[in-house]
Amino acid sequence: MVFQLTKRLAFPDPHWGDPDGLLAIGGDLSVDRLILAYSNGIFPWYAFREKVIQWWCPLQRFVIFPEEIHISHSMRTLMNKDKYKVTFNHAFEQVIRNCSKLRIEQEGAWLGEEMIEAYIRMYEQNLVASVEVWEGNKLVGGLYGVTLGTCFFGESMFSLVPSASKLALIRLAQLLHAHGGTLIDCQFETPHLKSMGGRFISYEEYMECLKAE
Repeated sequence: MVFQLTKRLAFPDPHWGDPDGLLAIGGDLSVDRLILAYSNGIFPWYAFREKVIQWWCPLQRFVIFPEEIHISHSMRTLMNKDKYKVTFNHAFEQVIRNCSKLRIEQEGAWLGEEMIEAYIRMYEQNLVASVEVWEGNKLVGGLYGVTLGTCFFGESMFSLVPSASKLALIRLAQLLHAHGGTLIDCQFETPHLKSMGGRFISYEEYMECLKAE
């Protein structure tokens, strides 16, 4: 079942949603609603051309545990060359706009101006983080996501050179692991993320991670 949200700041029980994970439509992209959503494993997908905010919460969650990140031999070789520099929270708006620009013409594109502005508001409140990959002074890759408690909720990534987004994800996992981070939420399975250690867990196990101190 897909629910219609109102102005009331609330979400239905994710167990009542559709089997594919679609839970609700409507509502808004306020910081308070986004915090409530992510705190319950719910994330927005704004079909901006149709002006419809969708809220998703799959009950089988595809995640990466930071200590389980897989670093291939080719990635280790690349990292040892020190060809690229990785930074954190140095160019958030550049990262999110690159993520948007590379997919904006695709069917189902969701990262329009309203979503960008919503995540900028969250970034200003230290609720979103970015990872940047640089070749010299040029931004060539990165990712961003929401940070709540010990969890990172990945939203989007981009690469302008081979393996830049993989490098960003590896450095993120290493940073989280070193500082007690417990989980990277990947939202949906992709071959790219599966090859890097992604796996499914139940919604119940997922929520235990979210609630862990």
